[in-house]
Amino acid sequence: MVPSHAPRRRRRTRWLAGATSAALLLLPALASTATGAPVSGVHDFADGDAQGWISYANAGTVTSGVTDGELCATAEGGVNPWDSALQHDDVTYDRGTTYTVSFDARASAPVTIPMQGGLGYPAAFGHQVVLDGTDTPQRVEFTFTPADWPTRPGNPDSPVADDWTTGTGQISFQLGGQAAPYTFCVDNFSMTSGTRIVHSFAGGDTGDFDLYDAPGAGAGTARASADGQGACIDLRGGYAAAYEAGLERKYVEVTEGRNYVLELTAYVPGAGDASTDVNVLVGQYGDPWHRVLDASASLTSEPRTFTFPFTANASFSADPAAAFGRIQVELGRRATPYTFCVNDVSFVETTEAPPAYEPETGPRVRVNQVGYLPAGPKRATLVTEATDPVEWRLTSGSTVVASGTTTPRGVDPTAGVNVHEIEFDDVTTPGTYTLTADDDTSHPFAIGADLYQDLRHDALNYFYPARSGIAIDGSIMGDEAYSREAGHVGRPGDATPNQGDYAVPCITPEEAQGLYGDWTCDYTLDVVGGWYDAGDHGKYVVNGGIAVAQVLSTYERALTSPTGDAAPLGDGSLDIPRDEQTNGVPDPLDEARWELEWMMRMQVPAGQPLAGMVHHKVHDVDWTGLPLLPADDPQPRRLHRPSTAATLNFAAVAAQGARLWEQYDPEFAADLLAAGRVAYDAAVAHPDLLQPAPNADPSPGGGPYDDDEVQDEFYWAAAELYLTTGEQVYQDAVLANEYHTADLFTKGGFFWGDVAALGRMDLATVESAIPGRTAIRQSVVDGAELYLSRQAAEPFGTAYSGNADGVYEWGSNSAVLNNQVVLGTAFDLTSDQRFADAVVESMDYLMGRNALNQSYVTGYGTVFSKNQHSRWFSHSLTESLPNPPRGSVAGGPNSDVGTWDPIIQGLYNPEHMCAPQLCYVDNIQSWSTNEITVNWNSALSWVASFVADQQAGDRSDAGAVAWVTTDPADTTAVDGTDATFTVAVTGSPAPSVTWQQLVDGTWTDVADASGDARTVSTARAAALADGTTLTVPARLADSGAQFRVYAANEFGGAYSASATLTVTAAGGTDGGSTGGGSTGGSTDGGATGTTTPTSASRPLATTGANVGVALGVGLALVLGGAAAVALRRRARLRG
Repeated sequence: MVPSHAPRRRRRTRWLAGATSAALLLLPALASTATGAPVSGVHDFADGDAQGWISYANAGTVTSGVTDGELCATAEGGVNPWDSALQHDDVTYDRGTTYTVSFDARASAPVTIPMQGGLGYPAAFGHQVVLDGTDTPQRVEFTFTPADWPTRPGNPDSPVADDWTTGTGQISFQLGGQAAPYTFCVDNFSMTSGTRIVHSFAGGDTGDFDLYDAPGAGAGTARASADGQGACIDLRGGYAAAYEAGLERKYVEVTEGRNYVLELTAYVPGAGDASTDVNVLVGQYGDPWHRVLDASASLTSEPRTFTFPFTANASFSADPAAAFGRIQVELGRRATPYTFCVNDVSFVETTEAPPAYEPETGPRVRVNQVGYLPAGPKRATLVTEATDPVEWRLTSGSTVVASGTTTPRGVDPTAGVNVHEIEFDDVTTPGTYTLTADDDTSHPFAIGADLYQDLRHDALNYFYPARSGIAIDGSIMGDEAYSREAGHVGRPGDATPNQGDYAVPCITPEEAQGLYGDWTCDYTLDVVGGWYDAGDHGKYVVNGGIAVAQVLSTYERALTSPTGDAAPLGDGSLDIPRDEQTNGVPDPLDEARWELEWMMRMQVPAGQPLAGMVHHKVHDVDWTGLPLLPADDPQPRRLHRPSTAATLNFAAVAAQGARLWEQYDPEFAADLLAAGRVAYDAAVAHPDLLQPAPNADPSPGGGPYDDDEVQDEFYWAAAELYLTTGEQVYQDAVLANEYHTADLFTKGGFFWGDVAALGRMDLATVESAIPGRTAIRQSVVDGAELYLSRQAAEPFGTAYSGNADGVYEWGSNSAVLNNQVVLGTAFDLTSDQRFADAVVESMDYLMGRNALNQSYVTGYGTVFSKNQHSRWFSHSLTESLPNPPRGSVAGGPNSDVGTWDPIIQGLYNPEHMCAPQLCYVDNIQSWSTNEITVNWNSALSWVASFVADQQAGDRSDAGAVAWVTTDPADTTAVDGTDATFTVAVTGSPAPSVTWQQLVDGTWTDVADASGDARTVSTARAAALADGTTLTVPARLADSGAQFRVYAANEFGGAYSASATLTVTAAGGTDGGSTGGGSTGGSTDGGATGTTTPTSASRPLATTGANVGVALGVGLALVLGGAAAVALRRRARLRG
């Protein structure tokens, strides 16, 4: 046994480069209505709010208020200027900062108004505001530095000591002591440090801003708004990208670590209550196009001011010769023509940090927003401050159908909230319900047996629009918005920006910046086809490997599991090209073929260096921006160096695909198997060609998928090749691999970089004569027991509690799903309902029973992810493009801070950290929490199909696979007596039992023995007398004979370990080892008959409690001469 392998990084490392570099902050725009707004923002009083300004009079009188967008005060009397004032409290002053105070002011009479601000006299600034008494506002602007203020002990009257750094005080206009009553008005007031841009567009004046439309016929130009308060432009709509129309201000200085406020007052005249979304950005103009603010505003027909506070995480200069900063409002999201109007824009630096982000989480009663199976588990989670049980009620319409009290579960550290659990298993009537507790009511949900039938198909339908090299027909998907041209089928020299995948060269050392040393190649490959991996246009073998394996396994499970149903996965079941829907092949196999054929093209041709190895990936030389349809990608493409990991991924899935395709296309199956063999041999010859971690290239154009441990890939590939061919060389490789006896089912679960579990589960479920298969199966069950126990401790019902350190990793939802795959496989092996219930309950978490009250599957639930990171499913950027298709799963919460993108960095930081479940935002630029990938949807496909197969929720009576629970033991008998071998089996239907003897190196059914001198002539009668006991006459010539059992029912079969007969002479002499052509020693069923030491006494590592196999109830043994049950066994491909 070897120790449990430490989990490796599951992320696809991304660099903050290219236009994909997202914003620091995404917050809902804040309407300017806050009382006491800091003076670091611009106070324009447009909404009638005084924004924290007050008036007072110690002598004389003063009244104040907001009139027509100005703050005005009428003052009379008083002897001293400070006898009455207009004042703002809670103003922060930093000693080392230079501030700029600016505002517009006017007065009804010529006056000079003293202005003062600070921490208390004499630690204050003073300024005289001289007004001419006209109605025209005068612009006032001045600077001051608190470092110049007197301090103690130098000035004993000062309120601050010499070592002060930051303090809070006031700022005021002193209105008293004037000769006659007068009115003073102020507008657009701010006190800022550093960058300050304030512009009014009145009269159509755009100043240093550019208000533009995309060039071409009918392009709009800026003009004055109808009321003269701003500028407007008529836009054509239907743009390819949001930035094709916009409002832009270049040459803006931004400093990392400083706080800023961007304000925008804008509207869409004539829009009524309908809203038009625009993107509001602050970022770099030029490579790598980094953004420090990426937000949006929903404009209606009425002017509204939107406020976007943020802290910059990068610096940009105002130098036109550099990659300068820019303010940009992208107006090209809308598909139809409209008019955009803007009144004011301001961008100011401030000392005030932006408010801490708090996600909107909706009702505190968290449920599976899709619903619950009638006979399945039904749990909900209540977020509450209560520590004692509270009452709950379940309602259908106006009828209360169940009630009870909650079970307090304490503070969930993964969610950062105190929670209670609600259980309502007894409610089984189909319908629509809500759940109320602690004065809050959940989102509606259903109870029904058909809740997941559509998801089975939707999850698998994800792969068709992810195809490369083929035009996507949206009508197949029921939505023309998904139609697009074929991606990456251009050729250099074509009249298209796309350079395509028909003749892709290898990356050069210079392009790779030394990532692969001096490696390159002198050939090109046609690598058209395959699936785009994630939100970019890259295609990666290691991610494609686990994805295609899970798509294949979704179908293969239907052939081996008691609850499996192949009919819903048959020909015509998926939204794929129509010729594939009618070719007589199950559609998941058609979909997998698209990726398998591409992987074959990635193999190094014969005669080249590293022939037979498989290139790790193909993608652009630089990152591209969003949105970008695949056919419009202008970047050159490059093959990256082959890797051992990629080569073994292909060998594994080629073997698996071959055994499933043999029935439908033997020629394709043979090609797959042949290519897989070549790949495996090449990997054996090059076992350490490892994919390196990324280097300092700021824009590598794709994720690295680095992998420095490949023994798990060797194990998986050998397992699949053995299951398909039964050949000894692969069996030996499986048994010799350290992962064969390793604890594979670790807390973080398996993923693309740790794939040994894929081989282990297939060895457990796919019929073979692998030695020690009972122990293999038991290891899967024990792993599931571990996940089961951990899930029971999770108040939100998830099968994932983070990695060994409690961190939710990149793609945490895929970890939830892959742990569900282990639980589901354990159910398939045992028919123990606990495991199926765990899979079903973990769907609760994915469908909304979580800290965010968010369904992570597009189109499922009330509040669901729909803005996942993608270059072409980019509706949130361009209205003409679609959201990800229904059934797309988002990556999910990621609390691994070192992998965060700028969006999530802007929401949380070490001073305001998110609990693991909260580290997610449904934003297209948050690739580290909200990406979509083929290997995450493949896991969802497997799980969704499993849950759909559970129908109403309890399928424990569907049958059970055959297990050999007690192997026959080696037996010694005296010449002339009888020897007895006994086996115990379980299964439902009860398995047939066939005894076999090793004859001339081949396992032969005893009942069919021909009477050869080296077989036992009376074995047939003995075997028929009792199916679980074999009685044979002991003869010296038969000493060393080996026997085993094959137990089978309609779900497949299982072999026992072999047992050896030793015969001694009547006087005690051993008769030798000549019987049955055996070479001696026990065997557990090598398919070629070559003997192998049994592993029955060498159990695999367990991961949980020592729990025995959960056996079906009432399973009878087959007795007498019962005929063998017809098996759904697939013919094996043999080399």
